[in-house]
Amino acid sequence: MRRRELIALLGGAAAWPLAARAQQPAMPVVGFLGHDSPDLWANYVRAFKQGLRETGYVEGHNVAIEYRWAEGRNDRLPALATELTSRQVTVIAVPGSTPAALAAGSATTTIPIVFAIATDPIGLGLVASLARPGGNVTGVVTLNVEIAPKRLELLHELFPAATSFALLVNPTNPSLAEPVSKEVQTAARMLGVRLHVVHASSEPEFDAVLATATQLQASGLVIGPDPFFNSRIEHLAGLTVRHALPAVYQWREFTAAGGLLSYGSSVTDVYRQAGVYTGRILKGEKPADLPVQQTTKVELFINLKTGKALGLTMPTALLVRADEVIE
Repeated sequence: MRRRELIALLGGAAAWPLAARAQQPAMPVVGFLGHDSPDLWANYVRAFKQGLRETGYVEGHNVAIEYRWAEGRNDRLPALATELTSRQVTVIAVPGSTPAALAAGSATTTIPIVFAIATDPIGLGLVASLARPGGNVTGVVTLNVEIAPKRLELLHELFPAATSFALLVNPTNPSLAEPVSKEVQTAARMLGVRLHVVHASSEPEFDAVLATATQLQASGLVIGPDPFFNSRIEHLAGLTVRHALPAVYQWREFTAAGGLLSYGSSVTDVYRQAGVYTGRILKGEKPADLPVQQTTKVELFINLKTGKALGLTMPTALLVRADEVIE
């Protein structure tokens, strides 16, 4: 073989790996639209990635994730959703926030979207039906709005002679605040008690709102479902104890952080399920064909230590129904 031919052959061989790498498919990209900040949502993101792993996807290995954080401001969500669509991500995940799901749904009708919300996705116009979503959106629905009245009933069971209670909602999230207020108001009328609806959309407001509930002589506080409240569970739990205000929320994490009661499904499992659906779409399944999942397991948690600190005697009937009593 001539020297010139040998050099040409070696040069071509050296280019083969480069050509092979160039022909490899690009890594899919998941757009993650978060309502708050990465430090406050660290546990939720971890659960979401666990769901991705269950379907064979590991961040940085065979999938990339582009995060956008609204820092607790719902007004930022539409621009962030539009930004993700312009990046041509493969899937947009919007777990834990109804406003984020609505923003993503308005930003694109072609890129698949996976939500995890506590409100009716049909009523919001996100899907045609739970069994056959029919468009580019699917996800997971928790039972938080439907069981919000039950949380008031639990407080009433604890204080059967009470005449008033309070409900905390986030006024900047009307898609949750309005239906929850309506449902709990109806339950209050049936129980024959007065319900004071109080509002907070920022941390500095929490202290004043809980003080107001105490001044209104509310015997207990129902904390309405909201992504902003979710990311501040420990803070809210501590404040309810400081104000000596028995409170109930949706997630076990609230009771574990010192809150008195929690009644709902598992927040981390909801994010995990959203991760699983995101992975299934990455594998080629269409959101139109993936039924909206509905969480059905509801658990009651009681912090007995907090109850004693508040000078309460927990009814035996309530304790025996609890899935876990924290002592």
